[in-house]
Amino acid sequence: MTKKPEQDSSQQKERQNPMDPSVMASLKHWGDPLDLPGEKMREEVALDCGWGRLIFGQTFRDPQKLAQLLRKEREGRRDIALYVREPHVVLSYAPQDLFMDPSLTYRLDFSNYQERDDFPEGMRIREITPQDDQRRINRLHMARHMVPAYDGFYSKLPDKPELTVLVAEEVASGEIIGVVTGVDHREAINDPDNGCSLWALVSDPQAQISSVGEWLSRALIELMRDRGRAFMDLSVMHDNHAAIHLYDKLNFEQVPVYCLKHKNSINEKLFIGQDPEEELNIYARLITKEARRRGIGVEVLDAEGGFFRLSLGGRWVTCRESLSEMTSAVAMSRCDDKAVTRRLLQKEGLRVPEQLVVSDEAGIENFLSRHHSVVVKPARGEQGRGIQVGLSSLDEVSDAVDAARFYCDKVLLEQCVKGEDLRIIVIDYKVVAAAVRRPPKIIGDGDQTIGELIERLSRRRAAATDGESTIPLDAETERCVARAGYSLDEILPRGEWLQVRTTANLHTGGTIHDVTGELHPVLSSAAIRAAKAIEIPVVGLDFMVPDVSGPDYAIIEANERPGLANHEPQPTVECFVDLLFPHTRSQKERSNK
Repeated sequence: MTKKPEQDSSQQKERQNPMDPSVMASLKHWGDPLDLPGEKMREEVALDCGWGRLIFGQTFRDPQKLAQLLRKEREGRRDIALYVREPHVVLSYAPQDLFMDPSLTYRLDFSNYQERDDFPEGMRIREITPQDDQRRINRLHMARHMVPAYDGFYSKLPDKPELTVLVAEEVASGEIIGVVTGVDHREAINDPDNGCSLWALVSDPQAQISSVGEWLSRALIELMRDRGRAFMDLSVMHDNHAAIHLYDKLNFEQVPVYCLKHKNSINEKLFIGQDPEEELNIYARLITKEARRRGIGVEVLDAEGGFFRLSLGGRWVTCRESLSEMTSAVAMSRCDDKAVTRRLLQKEGLRVPEQLVVSDEAGIENFLSRHHSVVVKPARGEQGRGIQVGLSSLDEVSDAVDAARFYCDKVLLEQCVKGEDLRIIVIDYKVVAAAVRRPPKIIGDGDQTIGELIERLSRRRAAATDGESTIPLDAETERCVARAGYSLDEILPRGEWLQVRTTANLHTGGTIHDVTGELHPVLSSAAIRAAKAIEIPVVGLDFMVPDVSGPDYAIIEANERPGLANHEPQPTVECFVDLLFPHTRSQKERSNK
């Protein structure tokens, strides 16, 4: 790859008018299907892409037949009709069932593509293989609210020369952190225009390598170009500004090609207008969306605080995100004070780390001499505020105690337990999700300072979590960087990883990775016992474990208002609404109980 010359943002070209005659001319045959000299285009092509069918509208002579095909969309799928010659005519045959998708189509003429040669360290891009974890790939799509491929789809790819699926893989862990699908139009419809298209581009919202989506796009562009294709098309939502910025950067230009879709629950918000709960944060919005899907009324009481009321028939329940009236004030107070939480769990016979309420320096010194490495935390608080982990000197502990008192007068010292930070969600005294949380880390590029890399990662974490996760450049971050022998204004060597926080809290940049299927039965049992000891129907329990598939653990604390986002594909939100309105479960769900 050759490096693309830098462009001054003030001199970036204006977006070309999609109705410009030169653009219209470049579309060639899309508007006049089938009746072409020379090679004959295949007719009535609907390509199975796993998430649904890509329907090539230019291969249909009869608009009514195209409308009927869209109406036959399978449940849980998302069919897309692109290159429709007369979309308004197709809509007239099924106006109650179809809609014009508010997306934009972009095209890259490969003669305008410019390569880059600064591929990031720590990542490789390759074609998907049968050995890849397809559940992991589906989780990536679900985390971005995209439709995953049905079971067994990827095993069919060797028999589908028109489809190419590329994955981005983190070298150190082997985890798949991005996926993209390419469609070769020459193979699919014998396209006389010799084009291709890009679909289902997704990068892991937890990935700590930057520009995964860009490099996947580039890899697919170069693969299709080397096959001899002339251009690449893609469809993007009109308000997906980050994606549009990427495609502008790659020299894609907007073209007047439109999508038709079938109305379904997946794309409901695209044809019914803005949600009345749009101002709620992501944790509350997920719940209200599921409630409305079941016909439950939603009333926003205080969007900034996350308060809303759900109603159905004569039943009303007020919630603050996942905290509802079903959690008693007593249970909430038991979670609120971490010292009280620990005593209750210890009395139940559950394993908890040793803890001390800070009173004087002698007590601190004695506790530190026995445990060598400690955690300092305010007795009350949330979102990881005021917590410092892995302190080993008296000066560090004393400074951390002073900092923690900013959040709560009562400060705790806790034995530092090594291992993975595990969050288990318990709803109605059943384990519904488990996820490992990992502290944020950056990878050096040999060019940017550590502070710049942290700010860049923080922006990506904020974008991936609707602003809920950012990495503060505070004393804790500076201390963590300093312990590794660096300062924020130093350049991190290319390819070197650096952890920049000691805690894995999502709100301070941590990432979350589903491990529900790997959870040891002892851990599940301990989580349920802990919830029952606190007498709380919805709780997030924080464990430290050497291995999620093993029985060893220590319970660190309990959260009475756990975030239910980022646990895909586990049905945390569905289980929460089941708890509040059990009669709204489907008959199938009831039969599985």
